[in-house]
Amino acid sequence: MSVPDYMQCAEDHQTLLVVVQPVGIISEENFFRIYKRISSVSQISVRDSQRVLYIRYRHHYPPENNEWGDFQTHRKVVGLITITDCFSAKDWPQTFEKFHVQKEIYGSTLYDSRLFVFGLQGEITEQPRTDVAFYPNYEDCETVEKRIEDFIESLFIVLESKRLDRATDKSGDKIPLLCVPFEKKDFVGLDTDSSPVSVLLGLKRHYKKRCQGRMRKHVGDLCLQAGMLQDSLVHYHMSVELLRSVNDFLWLGAALEGLCSASVIYHYPAGTGGKTGARRCQGSSLPAEAANRHRPGAQEVLIDPGALTTNGINPDTSAEIGRAKNCLSPEDIIDKYKEAISYYSKYKNAGVIELEACVKAVRVLAIQKRSMEASEFLQNAVYINLRQLSEEEKIQRYSILSELYELIGFHRKSAFFKRVAAMQCVAPSISEPGWRACYKLLLETLPGYSLSLDPKDFNKGTHRGWAAVQMRLLHELVYASRRMGNPALSVRHLSFLLQTMLDFLSDQEKKDVTQSLENYTSKCPGTMELITLPDGLVLPPVPFTKLPIVRRVKLLNLPASLRPQKIKSLLNQNVSTKSPFIYSPIIAHNRGEERNKKIDFQWVQGDVCEVQLMVYNPMPFELRVENMGLLTSGVEFESLPAALSLPAESGLYPVTLVGVPQTTGTITVNGYHTTVFGVFSDCLLDNLPGIKTSGSTVEVIPALPRLQISTSLPRSAHSLQPSSGDEISTNVSVQLYNGETQQLVIKLENIGMEPLEKLEVTSKILTTKEKLYGDFLSWKLEETVAQFPLQPGKVATFIVNIKVKLDFSCQENLLQDLSDDGISVSGFPLCSPFRQVVRPRAESKPVNPPEGSKPGDPSHVKNKASLRHGDVSEMGTPACVLRASAQPPLRKTLHTLEAILNFKYSGGPGHVEGYYRNLSLGLHVEVEPSVFFTRVSTLPATSTRQCHLLLDVFNSTEHELTVSARSNEELVLHAGECQRMAIQVDKFNFESFPASPGEKGQFASSEQLEEERQEARGLEINSKLDVRWRIPSLKRTGEASVEGLLNQLVLEHLQLAPLQWDVLVDGQPCDCEAAACRVGDPVRLEVRLTNRSPRSVGPFALTVVPFQDHQNGVHNYDLHNAVSFVGSSTFYLDAVQPLGQSACLGALLFLYTGDFFLHIRFHEDSRSKELPPSWFCLPSVHVRALEAQA
Repeated sequence: MSVPDYMQCAEDHQTLLVVVQPVGIISEENFFRIYKRISSVSQISVRDSQRVLYIRYRHHYPPENNEWGDFQTHRKVVGLITITDCFSAKDWPQTFEKFHVQKEIYGSTLYDSRLFVFGLQGEITEQPRTDVAFYPNYEDCETVEKRIEDFIESLFIVLESKRLDRATDKSGDKIPLLCVPFEKKDFVGLDTDSSPVSVLLGLKRHYKKRCQGRMRKHVGDLCLQAGMLQDSLVHYHMSVELLRSVNDFLWLGAALEGLCSASVIYHYPAGTGGKTGARRCQGSSLPAEAANRHRPGAQEVLIDPGALTTNGINPDTSAEIGRAKNCLSPEDIIDKYKEAISYYSKYKNAGVIELEACVKAVRVLAIQKRSMEASEFLQNAVYINLRQLSEEEKIQRYSILSELYELIGFHRKSAFFKRVAAMQCVAPSISEPGWRACYKLLLETLPGYSLSLDPKDFNKGTHRGWAAVQMRLLHELVYASRRMGNPALSVRHLSFLLQTMLDFLSDQEKKDVTQSLENYTSKCPGTMELITLPDGLVLPPVPFTKLPIVRRVKLLNLPASLRPQKIKSLLNQNVSTKSPFIYSPIIAHNRGEERNKKIDFQWVQGDVCEVQLMVYNPMPFELRVENMGLLTSGVEFESLPAALSLPAESGLYPVTLVGVPQTTGTITVNGYHTTVFGVFSDCLLDNLPGIKTSGSTVEVIPALPRLQISTSLPRSAHSLQPSSGDEISTNVSVQLYNGETQQLVIKLENIGMEPLEKLEVTSKILTTKEKLYGDFLSWKLEETVAQFPLQPGKVATFIVNIKVKLDFSCQENLLQDLSDDGISVSGFPLCSPFRQVVRPRAESKPVNPPEGSKPGDPSHVKNKASLRHGDVSEMGTPACVLRASAQPPLRKTLHTLEAILNFKYSGGPGHVEGYYRNLSLGLHVEVEPSVFFTRVSTLPATSTRQCHLLLDVFNSTEHELTVSARSNEELVLHAGECQRMAIQVDKFNFESFPASPGEKGQFASSEQLEEERQEARGLEINSKLDVRWRIPSLKRTGEASVEGLLNQLVLEHLQLAPLQWDVLVDGQPCDCEAAACRVGDPVRLEVRLTNRSPRSVGPFALTVVPFQDHQNGVHNYDLHNAVSFVGSSTFYLDAVQPLGQSACLGALLFLYTGDFFLHIRFHEDSRSKELPPSWFCLPSVHVRALEAQA
């Protein structure tokens, strides 16, 4: 026997072998349809008995194996079923002849046979026949199973008769010697009965025992097939004793194997072959010992010699059945298998028997879970030397070894033999290599090498298995799939190799693999589609998550100028709380989970959004990544692919991927897609190990317009850094002189896709040490808003006035440079009708520093420069012009002002939802000093309602500069020159100013109230003065403000007294001009008092004293002969209520011509002493007496 049956198992010893074969020409499909129905009848219960008969079907069986039927009866073909097509009665004789020819092949062993004919109809089919069954077609054949059962019953009848014949052989001492095929030549011509030599040597007795032992073993096989398990055990035990005594090792091994098979059938009724469905439990299988099936240590039966007949075979074995413990224990089964295999190994021609015995023992050990012992049997089976096997037989042998190793749990060993079988499929000796079979077997080896074709399995913990072996296997899969003509499969396996084994590839191997991959993908690009193999296996896609490696994914907020913001009044709408408690840990926990994934900013529909990836190139060469974009879900998203080139082993490298959401809702960034080496990959974040992300879900709000601004000013190199953290989109700068005003023209362009419907402009001045007066930035928004809605692509103009007005007080370092040595005096006429000596006054002292300034500030004016007042000129005018004969070095101090213009705008669907955008413009203004006021003082004017304000003006620029005030001539100042200018101003009624908000403030301090009052007064004075400067060479003008320069004393001199005194001569006010009268005519004199104070004043007493001024410092008060009073010279005023008025009347008579002055003097009393002296400021009365008319 040369063809092993690797599917053999121990329970096959109890089966009858039936061969089912086609006769003539029949389609394979029809044959296997009937074969499947026939093989379904694999066991039947014998009538009138508890025995069960088992059938083993084969559609192909080598005839040479049938020759070993006497050695082991389950190898004998006892039944033949043939299937044929016959559609004509003329073909029937030929068909029937073929059936007989087929029977002759197994004729010596056949018990019975059947012929199934399909397609034949007519008289022939009506003839009753037991060995032939006719069916009109393959569908109308319901009785096939029934005929098979009848066929099996006929086999049983023959089997039972043969068993009884063998067991009750009455031929005396003559028992035939059963032989295997290779033994027959050894016993030809041997006469053991009459040969004297045989008698002399005792060979006759030896030969007889051999015959008895082999026959006993043969009867045991028949009993086992006939369903008599216990009888077979008894016969096997007897055979073992007989054959052991004559050293008949081959048949002794067969007897031991039969004993093992019967014991296995008893212990494992479900079978050892792994077939579905358990066998029926035998009715005659020792019910008394059912509880002891697995009892260890069961011994062999001790056979009583008296139980044997003269020929060694007792027809009645009931005695042995009753007293013998015949079944082997599970441990003894394996020992007997080992012994039997050792006996088989002594015979070269019994290699197939030895191999099959090893396979049967392995299956038993697999059930017993004794893997190490099973591996010893398999190792022995590997080295059994059979005849020269064909390539197909080698493939079959290695495949079965692989299955058996898999059965006992030796997965890597199983994979090894499976791979050997795969390589055998494409051996060089095969003319047509079976690459498909090779590929299929290679796939089956993957689990044994801890290899899966799902890349997700390689993201779980450390690598499992031997990487070198796995890479070799993957290379073989790539080559096999290529030889199969499936390039897509080759690309998939090569991509898998590169993705999963990247850490184990050397630099050269990485280059080789990627080069091969590029060659493959040039013909068949790699995709993310599932690949389904013909056997149903599905190969998942292999995304290149390591080419490049992504370490971090961060969703970026929109730029500051494009970030949407919610209107505050809408922020708290639609907020529902399901818990009545202020704090709930459950709610807090849920919100925490939400925060872990959802980003706290928004994207805008139609705007470009960015996601930043930190990537790393692990390859030793430059990695080119093409078509890299985002994978999203939730809203419609247009991904804008990017291409990048990463240097070799680049380290972490930032890559920004962009896209545009087309609809609103919640968008989730699931991952990214790439094309590397021609392989398209969809890389999901959930499958990336060790990735860091702050969240992947963000809300997309409706579309908003986009505003772009451009200005008439140049861009600034200074980038504003506001403390609030706001980002400035554009920075512009300008350089102005202090007091100068410039227009900033801003063009607003809508570069979005939605109309701009709403615009709000606000400004914010950043923290500065400088005191800023007036409105730094001012605009009129109505003209711009009139152009709205601003459609996409349209431009609107917005004008902002920049006015810088800092402190104009002199700086400390400038005063140090103005020494008295460089000052010369020249005349400057004052508008005064009388001579007056200019003397140092308290109000001529340097101004106090404005409140809030510090001693170290440049604006803190100290009396470092002493400006000398000139003597009286010949014309009687005071000297009050100061010039610097030599220009001192200028120390320019540039001041910086920074402000932010914030444009709050909205429109389109986003405006409906309550969203807007902010766009900020940074303004950097460098302020150069223009003029300084080094000293401020006052002089009284001829009118009590006016005074002269004296300003010492210094030109701090490098250009000639003119200064002018309202209704005054321009004063020319050269660079570095200081001059004094006098401005006649009307006094101010500060009490009539409206109360500032600070004065009414509940929490305002007295210092703040006083400061606000002083600022309001300074603003009013400055507006009336309107001091302006002009640089003709630069054509630049500006304002010179006195705000912050006026101290309390100067303000008092500029303020109208609460008690307003008016003197009228002949009904005409006498304040500035001289009143004219005639000598001898009475002059009516009236004194009026208007009370503007909040209190009641008076009564008062006034005395009028006339005098003459000789213009030499001498006043003549002795005028009794020149001036006469009509009535009393003393006037009386009653008490005057607030806002009330009172007057007193008198008359004078001038007797001579000349200029007379009237001095009105108050009588001091307790009431007048309560009021400040400044309240009693009466104007001087100048009366010019003329000649009387003739």
